[in-house]
This record gives sequence, C-alpha cells and structure tokens, in this order.
Amino acid sequence: MAAPQAQVQLQQATMVDTAADERKKPGGSSCCSEEDMADLERALALPLPLGVQRQDSLYWDAARAGGGGHQQQQEGWARTLRLAFQCVGVLYGDIGTSPLYVYSSTFTGGIRHTDDLLGVLSLIIYSFLLFTIIKYVYIALRANDDGDGGTFALYSLISRHAKVSLVPNHQAEDELKDVDGGAASCIKPSASLRAGSVRRRAAAVVQLASPRERRAQWVKGLLESSKPVRISLFLLTVVATAMVITDACLTPAISVLSAVGGLKDKAPNLTTDQIVWITVGILVLLFGVQRFGTDKVGYLFAPVVLAWLLLMGGVGVYNLVAHDVGVLRAFNPKHAVDYFRRNGREAWVSLGGVLLCFTGTEALFADLGYFSVRSIQLSFACGLVPAVLLAYMGQAAFLRRHPEQVGDAFYRSTPQALFWPTLALALAASVVGSQAMISCAFATVAHSQAMGCFPRVKVLHTSRQYQGQLYIPEVNLLLALAACVVTLAAGGSTAVIAEAHGICVVLVMLVTTLLLTLVMLLVWRANAAWVALFFAVFAASESAYLSSVLYRFTHGGYIPVAMAAALVAVMVVWHYVHVKRCEHEAERTVPQEAVRELLARRDVARVPGVGIFYTELLQGGIPPVFPHLVEKIPSIHAVLLFVSVKHLPVPHVDPAERFLFRQVEVDAAGRVFRCVARYGYRDPLEEATDFAAGLVERLQYYVRDVNLYGADSLLLQQSKVSYPASRCDSAMIMRRQMSSSTANNLNLNLMMMRPSASYTESLARARSTSYTESMLTPAESFSELSRMGSSAGAMMLLQQQSANKMSLEEMARIEEEQRFIEREMDKGVVYILGEAEVVARPHSSLLNKLLVNYAYAFLRNNCRQGEKMLAIPKAQLLKVGMTYEI
Repeated sequence: MAAPQAQVQLQQATMVDTAADERKKPGGSSCCSEEDMADLERALALPLPLGVQRQDSLYWDAARAGGGGHQQQQEGWARTLRLAFQCVGVLYGDIGTSPLYVYSSTFTGGIRHTDDLLGVLSLIIYSFLLFTIIKYVYIALRANDDGDGGTFALYSLISRHAKVSLVPNHQAEDELKDVDGGAASCIKPSASLRAGSVRRRAAAVVQLASPRERRAQWVKGLLESSKPVRISLFLLTVVATAMVITDACLTPAISVLSAVGGLKDKAPNLTTDQIVWITVGILVLLFGVQRFGTDKVGYLFAPVVLAWLLLMGGVGVYNLVAHDVGVLRAFNPKHAVDYFRRNGREAWVSLGGVLLCFTGTEALFADLGYFSVRSIQLSFACGLVPAVLLAYMGQAAFLRRHPEQVGDAFYRSTPQALFWPTLALALAASVVGSQAMISCAFATVAHSQAMGCFPRVKVLHTSRQYQGQLYIPEVNLLLALAACVVTLAAGGSTAVIAEAHGICVVLVMLVTTLLLTLVMLLVWRANAAWVALFFAVFAASESAYLSSVLYRFTHGGYIPVAMAAALVAVMVVWHYVHVKRCEHEAERTVPQEAVRELLARRDVARVPGVGIFYTELLQGGIPPVFPHLVEKIPSIHAVLLFVSVKHLPVPHVDPAERFLFRQVEVDAAGRVFRCVARYGYRDPLEEATDFAAGLVERLQYYVRDVNLYGADSLLLQQSKVSYPASRCDSAMIMRRQMSSSTANNLNLNLMMMRPSASYTESLARARSTSYTESMLTPAESFSELSRMGSSAGAMMLLQQQSANKMSLEEMARIEEEQRFIEREMDKGVVYILGEAEVVARPHSSLLNKLLVNYAYAFLRNNCRQGEKMLAIPKAQLLKVGMTYEI
C-alpha cells in the first residue's frame, strides 16, 4: 500500500501547488477567494480513500456516453422559422382541437346562469396560461435530456446525476467516496484525469461549500441511499408512462368523435350508432397508415393545422363582435372566484372539463426531440395561443345568447357558410392531433424497452432522416383495438371519454411536476424559494383538478385506470425479473483467468471464422453460459467476441463511440475479446450483418491502438496492455520512446498500421472508438491534438506522438493481426445467442413464483425473441441456453 499511498499524496501535493499557482496568476483571483483557496487546501490535504477495490475499467467506460449525446446547438432564425412551421403540423393538433369539446364537457348539466360562462372562461384562460405556457413551454422544455423531452427523459436525466436506477449497472469506481460512508468530498477521478484539468477539480471541491451544492448533494444522497425512494420514483415514472400510452388511444377517440359529431347539423337523419361507426372507420384508417411512417407529417399537415388555427381565431373574433364582446371581462380572475362561490361543489366537479383545454401538452413535451425549444416557443406564442384563446372567447360570447346550444357549441357558433370547410379542417386537425399522441406512444414504448422496462417488441425506424420517427406493429394494433373499443363503449358520448382523457392528463402532469422539482434541486441547483413556490403552486392546482376527475370516477375515469394498471403490471413484472436476472449474472460472471485456463485445454479445438457471442451482462463480462457451452462442445472460433448490448440513459451515442473492447486471450490459434456496444434509448439497432461489419472494423482499430501504445515498454504479462492514466503521462512516454530514426520511417509506419482505409480516414473514424484502462485511446489523442491548429508545429507533434519506436518486424506483426481478423471474417460469422430460462427458486415465496414462473414466462413466450430483435439470419444462429434460479 505504500506505493499507491505515495502516489495519492503526490497527486494531492501537485493539486495544491497548481491551485497556488493559479492564485498567483493575474486573473486567478477572480476564480476563488483567499478563504476559498484555504478551504480547498484543507480539503485536498485529507487522504483520499484507499479502500476502493480496483475493477475492470470497461465497467466504468461502458456507462459513459462520451460526446455522443444529441445536443441542441445554436440555430439560425431561418432554421428556427422552418422548425416552427413544422411544429404547427406535428404538435398542436391535440391542443388545437380542444375547443371542440371543452364547453360541452364542462357544462354536462347545462348552463344555469350566463355569468357562469365568464367564470369558466376565466378558468380556461388562466389554466391554459399557467400549465401550458408557464410550466411546459417556458420551464419543462428547459429540462430536456439532451434535446429529448417527456416523463421518461426526465427520469433519465435524474439517473445521470444520481444513481436511482434499480438495474445493478453501477460499479465502485463510479465515484470515490469516504470509506466510512460519510459526507463527501466525492470527486470523480475520471472527470479530472480525462480533461487534464486540476482547476476543475478545485472548483468542484470549493463549490460544495455553497448552500445549493450542499442541498444538491443531500438530495442525491437521499435518492441513492433510500431504496424505497428509488422504487417510488421508478413506479411514478412507470405510472406516467402507462398513462401516456393509454392517452394515445383516448385522444384519437375523443378528437375524431367530436369532429364527426358535427355531421348531425347537416344530416339530422344520422343516428348516434352511425356516427360511432363512421368514427371507428376513420380510426381504423388512421392506425392502418401508421406503418408508412410520419417523416413528412410536419410539412404535409402544417398548412392544414395552420388553416385550422386561423379559422378558429377568425370565427372567435366574429362571435365576439356579433354576440357579446363583454366576455373579455373574464381576464379578471374575480369571475372565477365568483363562479366557485355561486356553484360550490358543482363548480369544483366541472374542473374535470376545464382541464381538457390543456390536453396535448404532454405530447408537446415528449416530442421535443424532433424540434428545438426556441422553435416551439415561437410557434406557440405567435400561432397557437391567440387562435385557441379567441376560439374559447368566441364560443363563450355565442353561448351568452344561446346557452341551450352548449352541447354542440363549436359548430353552432360557426357561420353556416363556413360549416363544411370547418368540418373538413376539424377532421384533419383531429387526425393530426391523434398522430402526435400515437407517435408519442411509440417513442415512449421504445424508450421503456431500451431501459429494460417493457417486453421485447419490434421497433421500426420509418425515416432515414429523422431518427425519432418510429413504428411498433404490436403496440399499434393494441392501440387501434383499444381506441375502437372505447369509442363503441362510449356510445357516441364525448363526456365519458373526456372523463377518462382528463385523468390521464392530470396524473402525467403531477408526476412531471415532481420530477421537475427534483431536476431543479439536483441538476439546476435552483434557489430553494423558487423551487418551493413552483412545487406549491403546481402541485396544489393539479391536485385540485385530480380530485375533480376522481370524483366522477365511475363516469369514465375507471377506463384509463384499468388500462394503465394492466400496463404498469406488465412493466413492473418485466423490470423486476430483469433486475433479478442482472444481479444473478453479475454475481456469476466468469473471470478472465478462468476463461484463459479453459481455452488452454488441449481438447478445445479452434474452428475457422468469427464467433459473436451475445450476452446480456450490462458491463460486458463473460456469461456463465460460456463454460457450459465449451463443456458440451469443446471448440470455439478463431476470433471470438463476447458482445453486450448496453442501453445508456441518454438519447444518442455517437457511432464512433459505440464499441468498447477488452482483450481476453491472444495465442497462435485465435483471439478472444470482450466488447460493449452502447446505444442511447433513441438509437436504432442495426441488422446483424451491418452490426458485425462495423464491429470487426472497430476491432481492427482497437488491435492497432493496443499494439501502437503497448508495443514496447507498456507490455505486461500475458499480452495484457496497461495504458497510462492521462494524456500527459502518455505524451511523456511517447516522447521517451521517440528517436530520430522513427521520423524517417513515419509514413511507412502509418501505412502499415491502417486497417483498410487511408490514414486520414482512419483518424477521422477512430475517434474514441476503443478505451483501455480508463484513458483516451491514441485515436482520440490524435483528434485532440489536431484541434490545436493546422500549423506545421501541431502536425509535427501529432506525428511524433503517433509513432512508436518499433522495428519493422513488430509493425509487420500488427498488420498480420489485422489481416488475420479480416481472413476469419471472410470465412464466415456465427452468431451465438446466450439465452437463459428464468425460474423461481424452489423455496422462494409464493408471490415470487407467481411473478417469475407464470407472469414473466407468459410475457417472454409471447414477445419477440432475441434473434428477431437483432435480425440474425437463422442459418448463422446458434442458441445456447441455461436455467437461472432467482
């Protein structure tokens, strides 16, 4: 322990000296005060914990997303205007069609007093402004997960700042904490080492002294230390996710039924049953065209929705002028208070209809990934808000004179000359609004499946240009059936569906409020007073709306509750077994030493070709099924790769950072590697052939990098390469290895080290492709140095750091390693799928047996199998199975 301790003390001393140097610089005083620097020196003087066990750094690297997140960059006004135009066609169909049924759903028993219209209009105006504009457009959109929104994205954002995930994919090296479990000076070593910045670490320690930092650390500690809190957070997210999926079948039903109901004015002979069946026919057509994709839905439907909004706004102005402009007094909130004072319990119950004015906001937030925050804010403020509010005010003005027409206020208030254009646009806008919720459901299911919370379903990406455009056949069929059943069961009444629709909306909003509060405390580190004000205002108001819709639970509120309960049960059972299985496999991961001993046996033969062994170990380990396979069939492929597909809580992972490799064994007969293939929850999985081609190509770069950095003094026992811990160390080693003779052979060296492409292409494509022992690869170092400038001096430094002191024989060996992999690839690829049958332990509880042996087994047998998810050709598939008792 003496050597590691001395090294830690040396690092601390270096940091203190560096901090002192920063303080002495002319501009250094602006960073930290003298008191802060004293606190920093005292903090760094404490010994760092030495009780952290050394673990394979592949575990740590696999959990990092690198630079592949989908960040929204600064955009010009031309792009903003173009996206704002598309927003109109994709996001505002549901919110824009709410005027079709809000008043009829609010005054289910008729209008008792015309002044009640002023009170309801006042509630509509301020509810719309409070929830839709303030909460979602100007607060929630800022809490996006690298450009993606929605409840699931908020949970992913929180899980990146605190270890709230129930899946055991965190390792001891993720953070260094006090061995006694006390409060922490928890500093992530990889962040400072990889960035090469001592100053960043200094700032991190000093900032912990601020109240906001301490509050964030307290919230983080609460979330991580309390398993009931983490389970509750997960369950709330699952409930909100289930409600969003349920809403995807209720929104088409109520929107299309309300639009079709306008036919009664011009065709009074139509019966209610005929209206219902016309609605069902439109719904079947709507869900039937989903398989063609919606990549052009923005440009296609934006003119339709824009015309709809202009028509609503124009009709609203006409009704204001023609009937009663005095309804503008509803901007005074006193009328809302008078409405509650006058009607009491009936006014409180009517809140279930008022909340329908801001339905669709969850789809607006969830579909953020298609657009930008500024484009949504621009189109919302300049297009949607004035049109919708004018529509509500115009209907209120009409109903002040004709209160008996409240059941069909929208079409009755429309001038007769505009009836048919209004009906056509209403149908089109209803279809667009339904499309937004259906797409939102597809994205939500895909996200849940990627994080192990939903059974395997087939996810199709319908657009090469827009990654978020998805189609899931199984989910589409279930949504279509549910929407048709709900429409038929409602019997033509939108009031029943409105009750169900409202409970979905308000529950999702409540969960979003809770998650936003955690984001404010943990991520934004906002002022506590503002956070408390936000939570008090929105939690109280949304709870009032929730109590209203729950009061009329038997009138339709039970529909989404029953549907969401079934979805929650499916997701919880699947995730529970998924977590237990991960824990079981993690405890029984085969050590590399055992694999080497197994491969060293004389009876184990090598067969030609490449074997890709898919495992479900989250950290890229070797599964326990592999020794089982070798015992039964004592042979392995000449090149064997253990591949784990890991989904990170980020939307996207850059393809250049997709694969992480480790070398297990290299001998004259073959090669064995471990690999983690990392994906974001929006990234599509490639087909097996494309995946294998990209995997082998990146493996060749990895072989080059391993030999480039470890060919001389860095070689350790059994061909295991241990790389330096930072750029500075690697640069010093490379400079020590440089000699004057290597510069003359530089071009020859680079030509021999390239796998197949030109050297320039290999540098461009090899950025961050392979990590070894918690440091940057040579390829990433090249990219870093190339950003220093295009001068001759920078390029010379790049060349010097990329050339090792190697002999021609050693370089020829590197080239032969790469050609060996290419030759085996040409001989064929076999995909080995390790599948495990999960059963409950014989002496486990009855509940565990029911969940595992029956519920999970039913879901697993009726969902897609692994080879279909990965699109593996049957002729190249080898399945190996084991039984796990959990």
